Amino acid sequence: MVFSIARQAAFCAAIAFASLATAATAATLKIGTEGGYPPWSMVDASGKVTGFDADVGHALCRKLDMRCRFIVQAFDSLIPSLQADRFDLIISGLSVTAERAKAIAFSIPYATEDSAFVLPADSPFVKAPDQAALLKDLAGRTVGVQGGTTQGAFLQKHAPDIKLKTYETQDQMQIDLSAGRLDGTFSEVTPQSQFLKTAGKGKFALADVVIKSSADPAILGQGIGAGINLKNTVLKQKVDKALCELITDGTIKASSEKWFGVDLSNYKACK
Repeated sequence: MVFSIARQAAFCAAIAFASLATAATAATLKIGTEGGYPPWSMVDASGKVTGFDADVGHALCRKLDMRCRFIVQAFDSLIPSLQADRFDLIISGLSVTAERAKAIAFSIPYATEDSAFVLPADSPFVKAPDQAALLKDLAGRTVGVQGGTTQGAFLQKHAPDIKLKTYETQDQMQIDLSAGRLDGTFSEVTPQSQFLKTAGKGKFALADVVIKSSADPAILGQGIGAGINLKNTVLKQKVDKALCELITDGTIKASSEKWFGVDLSNYKACK
């Protein structure tokens, strides 16, 4: 019996050591994200990345049997950093566009999202009847956009008479809106809605006109995907497969509903 117990203890110790060794040697998936785009990507006081993007990243790491390491930096620097191999993936509410696809590869578009203006609640432009009328109403007005986003590119093309002011983060843009230094902001619907539930509650409103990606898919994109280095074809295949599994098993749906209150899963991407 003594020998049996000793042998069992040794066996358990060996298993524990093997588990520690596996954890220590597991490959790390480095993920670039912005960290200042709630509820897609946020960084808390301890430096932990949270939000929908973080959920997707962690779920991917579990599927790929890898450890996640998030690298936080400005949105407009993410693609150059990916090209420079600073990280393996971009997961940061990144729209899949033809222009970006010249520089990087994309996973399947695992989520869909539209864009909208936030304006003062008493602005008559909130009730503009259609896109053309709204863009005409905003001519000569100052509208905030985030640097490097499809929303800024869309306004440059379709509303050149709007005065654009570019910001590094969504928070900076919303602070200026609250302070009266902007006439409005233009971004994706979910972070705009988040602002209206918090600092902008009662003071600002979402314009009735929502700008669908179909308004200009070449600029606004085909959905939200993970950015991947063009040369990393093996990783792309693994990520695409994992994302389809996460869509099919409801993981992305659950996370989307947790952070946005709606399901943004792109079910068509895996058919």
